[in-house]
Amino acid sequence: MKPNTGIWDLHCHINGVPGRTPDERMAQLVKYADRVGIERLCVYMGMSFVLVPTAERLKQENDEVLQALAHWHDRAFGFVYVSPEHVQTSLDEINRHIADGPMVGIKLWVAKRCSDRAIDAIITRAADLKAVIFQHTWFKSDGTQYAGESTPSDLMQLASRFPEVPLICGHTGGTWEVGIRAVREAQNVYVDLAGSDPCNGMVEMAVRELGPDRIIYGSDSGGRSFASQLGKVYGARIPAEFKPRILGGNLRKLMGPILQKKGVRL
Repeated sequence: MKPNTGIWDLHCHINGVPGRTPDERMAQLVKYADRVGIERLCVYMGMSFVLVPTAERLKQENDEVLQALAHWHDRAFGFVYVSPEHVQTSLDEINRHIADGPMVGIKLWVAKRCSDRAIDAIITRAADLKAVIFQHTWFKSDGTQYAGESTPSDLMQLASRFPEVPLICGHTGGTWEVGIRAVREAQNVYVDLAGSDPCNGMVEMAVRELGPDRIIYGSDSGGRSFASQLGKVYGARIPAEFKPRILGGNLRKLMGPILQKKGVRL
């Protein structure tokens, strides 16, 4: 039976989960989610990750996610993996999987920084469809920043070009103390809590600087465990009424327009 907790996980992958096929991996992911009471999952990218995917690889990974969702439409939503390295393919994939398919968002990773205007056509089309827009970001100070890896500062440039479009800052920029401050002034930018080690103060600082309505729980499973990432919110010293918003309410509100458009009943 599906948990009825109101917890929605913004950030999940079938990569890193045991299984030979997308179906096997998705079944395992749902099994793990059930243990900790997660009601809905957002899933993107395929069986394995490539830093700079070809156009054909983008299609393959989206097909793998589509297959993973095949038996789990009551538990999971799909996001289309897109890249400004392949704008026309990305637009075609958005049309195939969102306009004409079941997916509800887009995922941008590290092939090209989101400050590059090559991304604008992708953002425009996703926004037209009311799709959720998720951009991986990371501030790295150890020299390991990928050539095309966006930082929250890059996302702020994108946000300034699309001030009416909601955007999600993946991983809160990794180095979250800097990431939170970097996006503070952009009211259309939300932060995703996923992926960093659980530590004291992250959620508290995000609430203090951004308010409780711009913060979204995500896990980055199977790269991280559901439980460790839930612990960030459960253990945060914030008003109790903020936690349901962070754990699911904010994401449901953000996804509301596209779910309504697709006739999804919750």
